[in-house]
Amino acid sequence: MNDFRDADKIWLDLDLATMSNSTASSNLATSFVGYSQGYGVRQGMALAVKNGRISAIAPMVDIDEALLPTANIAGRGGWMTPGLIDCHTHLVFAGSRAQEFEQRLQGVPYEQIARDGGGILSTVRATREASEQQLFDLAAPRLRALMSEGVTTLEIKSGYGLTLKDELKMLRVARQLGEAFPIQVRTTLLGAHALAPEFATNSDAYIDLVCEQMIPAAAEQKLADAVDVFCEGIGFSPAQCGRVFKAAKNYDLAIKGHTEQLSDLKGSQLAASYGALSVDHLEYLDANALQPIVENGTVAVLLPGAFYFLHETKLPPIQALRDAGIPMAVATDFNPGTSPLASLRLMMNMACTLFRLTPEEALAGVTFHAAKALGLSDDSGRLVVGAPADMLLWDIKHPSELAYQIGVPALRQRIYQGETSYV
Repeated sequence: MNDFRDADKIWLDLDLATMSNSTASSNLATSFVGYSQGYGVRQGMALAVKNGRISAIAPMVDIDEALLPTANIAGRGGWMTPGLIDCHTHLVFAGSRAQEFEQRLQGVPYEQIARDGGGILSTVRATREASEQQLFDLAAPRLRALMSEGVTTLEIKSGYGLTLKDELKMLRVARQLGEAFPIQVRTTLLGAHALAPEFATNSDAYIDLVCEQMIPAAAEQKLADAVDVFCEGIGFSPAQCGRVFKAAKNYDLAIKGHTEQLSDLKGSQLAASYGALSVDHLEYLDANALQPIVENGTVAVLLPGAFYFLHETKLPPIQALRDAGIPMAVATDFNPGTSPLASLRLMMNMACTLFRLTPEEALAGVTFHAAKALGLSDDSGRLVVGAPADMLLWDIKHPSELAYQIGVPALRQRIYQGETSYV
């Protein structure tokens, strides 16, 4: 009881989806009567916070409310979950690709759009021309949209600068967003996102720039937490990606990978062999070659927004990932070209409807599995004593509603570091 009497704030009479005992399992057999069990559910609970962390969780039957500091009590009848974590975004950029979207729907081939100045290089040009303040102002409403749905942590990648100056500019803006808003921002250098136009005939020289200038500068200026690559035929070869991974390890930066989105180059296995936190996309991942990913504990990050937006038909090997025990995270991949969708709740729904995840797997995918994909502490993305007090109070009947119903407001409180900060 002392943990409650000394708390900074207390939530009473809650149902908790702690995710601490959630199986998010491959056992899809459920009863047609009532809801399936899972989510680490604890009903009729009280939760206390002190100094920005969860200090106590106890059944309501053990709580003497008369002894509690009533001014700090909230909750009463809601469901509480961990804060949502969007572990893959490209939030900082300038320019719009809406005209290109319309052209594609009118039958204009992407090759022609690119020849006419469209495609990713149009975003690169606009981003290079924008100031840091302009990039911040453009990113802020995108960030607010994610926060309004309950996101308390997200990753922001660079990758639309493709010069040393502009990649660092994007990373500085990402850091500034984390300082200006009540949200934890993890940053990733994605210099090897596309081939800079200045190196159109010499991709190896561009990789030299990434390895010898971008990675050292981002590390020395403490602008990046991780390094990512686009391992693909239209991106960079496995050999080139291996060079980037080696350089990242030399500077003690974590590794991530855009892999197997369009073809099977075994980029996921390569990234895992270098200790990657996550491999992302995975539509063309070989279901029979998962052992390196398993052995390293790498997270499989599913990006249903890009799958949907690109009219992809090749599904990631979901059942094989389940059977192998590989944790699956879910993220927005928010970006101007292939997933301009600032809704992690929508991604949860798409992960269920398009990829056939269960709602429990989807919630795990945007909480503790997403935390693992970002290299956060083991208690992040869970409601357990000692965990960061990044939490959400929902007006729902069951956690499955979070993946089921989109667009109807259900978030009562967004709690970041123990403080109600934004709804």
